[in-house]
Amino acid sequence: MAAKKEIPRYFNRELSWLEFNQRVLEEAKAPENPMLERLKFLAITASNLDEFFMVRFGGLHMARKAGRRKKDPAGLTPLAQLREINARAHAMMNDLHGCFNEVVSPALAAGGIRHADIAALSSEQESTIYELFIDELFPVITPVAVEGKTFPRIPNLALLLLVRLQAKGTKEPEERYAVLSLDRAGGRIVQLPAEAGYAYVLREEVVRKYAANWFPGYEVKECAAFRITRNADFAVQENEAPDLLSGMEDVLEERKTGDCIRLEVDRGISAGLLKFLCRKLLVADENIYPIEGMLNLKDFMPMAFLEGFDELKTEAWPPQPSPDVIPNEPMFGQIAQRDILFYHPYETFDPVIRFIEEAAVDPDTMAIKMVLYRTSSDSAIIAALKRAAENGINVTVLMELKARFDEARNIGWARDLEQCGVQVIYGVKGYKTHAKVCFVVRRESTGIVRYCHFGTGNYNESTAKLYGDISYMTCNAELGADASAFFNALCGYAQPAGFNLISMAPIGMRNKLLELIDFEIERAKGGRKAVINAKVNSLVDVALSEKLHEAARAGVKIKLNIRGICCLKPTKNIEVVSIIDRYLEHARIIHFHHDGKPRVYIASADWMPRNLDKRLELMVPVEDKACRDRLIQALELHMADNQSSWLLMADGSYRRVAPKKGGKKIRSQEILYNQACEAVETAKKNRRTQFEPHRPESK
Repeated sequence: MAAKKEIPRYFNRELSWLEFNQRVLEEAKAPENPMLERLKFLAITASNLDEFFMVRFGGLHMARKAGRRKKDPAGLTPLAQLREINARAHAMMNDLHGCFNEVVSPALAAGGIRHADIAALSSEQESTIYELFIDELFPVITPVAVEGKTFPRIPNLALLLLVRLQAKGTKEPEERYAVLSLDRAGGRIVQLPAEAGYAYVLREEVVRKYAANWFPGYEVKECAAFRITRNADFAVQENEAPDLLSGMEDVLEERKTGDCIRLEVDRGISAGLLKFLCRKLLVADENIYPIEGMLNLKDFMPMAFLEGFDELKTEAWPPQPSPDVIPNEPMFGQIAQRDILFYHPYETFDPVIRFIEEAAVDPDTMAIKMVLYRTSSDSAIIAALKRAAENGINVTVLMELKARFDEARNIGWARDLEQCGVQVIYGVKGYKTHAKVCFVVRRESTGIVRYCHFGTGNYNESTAKLYGDISYMTCNAELGADASAFFNALCGYAQPAGFNLISMAPIGMRNKLLELIDFEIERAKGGRKAVINAKVNSLVDVALSEKLHEAARAGVKIKLNIRGICCLKPTKNIEVVSIIDRYLEHARIIHFHHDGKPRVYIASADWMPRNLDKRLELMVPVEDKACRDRLIQALELHMADNQSSWLLMADGSYRRVAPKKGGKKIRSQEILYNQACEAVETAKKNRRTQFEPHRPESK
């Protein structure tokens, strides 16, 4: 009798991620979303796929080349994963471009945003694009001949045109080839003069129209757009590099020559030209993605924010000021009175910036220490840190140079900060530092006080307007001591001693989580109430997943809000949902019932091996009752969402959650924003009216 085939207990990580990106794409297809919002979700989907191919697909590609056959927890070898990913990704790319071509683009045209036919322009529009060609394109773009076995170095993700040529006036059948790169040829979308609305063509259409000008004496037989994705899954060899900075610079160079793992081409390309291109780039057939229409839809993101066309956009939700922060009073005095919690972007990120800016000019500030993983291109926080150093304050910044795709920017910031006198640490050998923490040491009348900011998101003013994240400010002495111990471990050779309250990966966070789950298991076995509610971005870790399965079997009620990858299969007592809405769900909030004495944490880490084993992360308890209760309420609201939420099914697919018949519609992001607005209005009403009498002028 044949042995019964074991059914894997987990979903494949990469296929789960593709399911997440499909949920993002579904927002572009949702008829209730305005058209420019749908365009934005198309651009996000395309951008996500780019990174997925560069990193996750690229890593599997390298594993296959190395002959690795180890199966993942879902029972798939690297080769099997590549095959399944390719099949799923081909379908998704067709879905993505079909949505743009058949739905979004026609609807935008009906709304006044029209892609003009390059062959049927008005005389004024013709003059506009010809002037663009003469002034900007012809002087900048240099054709590169493709001869013999050589092929020009093709930039990763750049848009290019492959041109097939034949000499004029000869019977010579030999064809020649050249590449025109639009990589540094300006913005992709070219606005045209129009009597009404917004008309545009694409830069490659202009180049294609005038391509013959680059090749006098030749006839352009064919001109096809293409784009390659290179493997970017390279890591610095820290034991071999002379220092981390130069090692990261080497990695950036390696990415420029990584294998081509995806080739996107215009579907209209001839079979002969495609064969020529694939031979030169060494691309396998399964990695060719013929595209109907326009390549690289992420370039359309700026169009989603065109001025005007409000009827095609969602209603603006400007971040609200927190009623817990008094605008004209110093942040330190307010934090000394009580712990303060913010939920961005419903509440503005400004108090976090103020916290650092005030510390930078405060004569009582002795030191500022913080971790920077990703920050904005024009960062007020960086400016404040420079100012602090120039004012003689001891400033220490751990600038994580291994933050993927932000390495070049972080290298620049690190050098800039060092020139201003900031002590910069380039991360910790063998690990990425992903913790979100900043603390300020002040000299006060009562002694030395440490003021801390812990967060779930980066110190990035731009993404703080788009990502749902928690900020927690406190001068709790134990948390301050823990923050100091954390930085001492990062910046020197000290091994972290036992922390008072926080848990740190990789040395204790997983064990703390397992311990907390075990507590719920024991309560459930004893017939007591046992509940775990958690909101993280990804769940991949097998040890945590096994413990959650054990807890579910014991009767613990588990609700998980996992935005992206979830390898854990839902079972009885385990429900998994994912919210996709206008803001990226990024906050990590964990709540254990703990026998009626709730334990609530915020964290920088997702539940993945890379976070728990290979990164320096923090999980911070929120013990202040008001802040803790607010987090519990937000978590429960997210769990109750039935407008933007998807339920994970046993087969790995997701279905939209809908309200029960006659039930209330709950869209958690909208409710959170309305609550932030109402809190501001309530604070205004409750603010005591002050009367200021006129006084005679002093003589």
